[in-house]
Amino acid sequence: MIGAEHGPLDRTPGIRPRPSLWRRLDAAARTCFPLAATALLLLVLAAPLGLPAQAELLPAVALACVFFWTLFRPASMTPPAVFVLGLLADLLGDALPGTQIVTLLIAHGLILRWRRSLVRQGFLLVWLAYCGITAGAAAFAWALGSLLSLSLLPAAPAVFQAVISAGFYPALAIVLVRTHRGLAAPEQA
Repeated sequence: MIGAEHGPLDRTPGIRPRPSLWRRLDAAARTCFPLAATALLLLVLAAPLGLPAQAELLPAVALACVFFWTLFRPASMTPPAVFVLGLLADLLGDALPGTQIVTLLIAHGLILRWRRSLVRQGFLLVWLAYCGITAGAAAFAWALGSLLSLSLLPAAPAVFQAVISAGFYPALAIVLVRTHRGLAAPEQA
C-alpha cells in the first residue's frame, strides 16, 4: 500500500519534515497569537492611559479583533476563545456583566456564517459588514440594558459606541492585516 505511512487520506507526494518540538511550538504560538494579542490589548486599554473615549474603546477593540481574526483565522478564534475575550472585556469594562460575552459570541457566529463570501471581498465591503455588526452589537447592548433596568435608556451612548467602533476599525485593521501576514509568512531558512 503506497503512502500508508502517512495515513489513508494523505495522497500528497513529497518529503515532509518531521514535526520537531520547535515546529510544534511555532504552530501553537501562531494559533494562540490572536487570542493572546487581543487579551493583551484589552489589558493595556484597561490601564489609566487618559485616552479620549477610552471606556468605549475597550468593547470596540474586542469586537474588532474578534471580527478580524474570526474572518481571517477562524481556527485561532474559536468560540471558547471568544468567550474568554468576552469575559475579560466584561471584567475590565463597565458594561453589564455578560453583555460582552453574549455580544461577541453572537458576532462570532454571524461572521462564521458570512465568512465564505466576506473573505473574498475588498476592504470596503468587509468594513461595511463590520459596521453592521457594530450597529447590531450596540443596539443589543442598549436593548439588554433597557430590559434589565426596566426603563428606556438614552440611545446616544449606544450610537456613540457604534460610531467609535466603526471608526476605529480601519486603523486597527492595518495593524491586524500586517500581523496576519507575518503569521502566515513562510519560514525563512
